[in-house]
Amino acid sequence: MSTGAMAADEGAIKGNVDGIVAGIDGGKMPTDYKAGDYDPYVFIMEKNGTMVVHPNKQGQSLNTDEFKTVYDALVQSTPEGLWVEYEWAGASKKTYVRTTAGGLIVGSGYTK
Repeated sequence: MSTGAMAADEGAIKGNVDGIVAGIDGGKMPTDYKAGDYDPYVFIMEKNGTMVVHPNKQGQSLNTDEFKTVYDALVQSTPEGLWVEYEWAGASKKTYVRTTAGGLIVGSGYTK
């Protein structure tokens, strides 16, 4: 969801998310990860919409009227991972999301 990332970065984005999911599934705490350690940033969200890791929405929920479009896209996440697309703030976004064994949603993406 960072501007400046290009479609060519999709492999790196997927690799970051897959690595975090593997780490969490292997016993690391979600809070061991920092959003800004990745470019574009990563986020970790509970299924109910609460952001566990995010650069500026940590502790807030996306399950609100304001963020409904984003939340509805992100909760499509699967254990295998998939790309979702949505509009936010007048821009087209493409985000890779994957669900951990414990049900957290890990994602990262870019503005198209």
